[in-house]
Amino acid sequence: MNHLTIREIQEIIPHRHPFLLLDYIEDYEPGKYAVGYKCVSYREDFFAGHFPKEPVMPGVLTVEALAQAGAVAILSLEENKGKIVYFGGINKCRFKGKIVPGDKVRLETKIIKQKGPVGVGEALASVDGKTVVSAELTFIVQKQDR
Repeated sequence: MNHLTIREIQEIIPHRHPFLLLDYIEDYEPGKYAVGYKCVSYREDFFAGHFPKEPVMPGVLTVEALAQAGAVAILSLEENKGKIVYFGGINKCRFKGKIVPGDKVRLETKIIKQKGPVGVGEALASVDGKTVVSAELTFIVQKQDR
């Protein structure tokens, strides 16, 4: 298994606090898949407004976390080092459960096709083995403007 710490993740993708939504990568294969985790704390910035009396992680942030896992898979390919991944689309997205403080979210994105700079990932977020979000994510790999 290929494990990545938060610092190693930051060497691959450009996201930083408060928008880096991965705590660690449990396993990945460059260009194929990545399995990461987000340990959700009550102190997350978004809980201040979503929702104060019933804190729930916003679904769009879960989709973003899945995209970040996919970005690790894609950008860990040698030919993509130093590049960036952008959203090209979100299809077949389903929200099937809530993510609340104390949850450890498993984020798995498998790259199912790629042609040139465009690819598709099959993404699944789960808590305690139960699916909370599933989606098909389209991505575009580009050089970074710096």
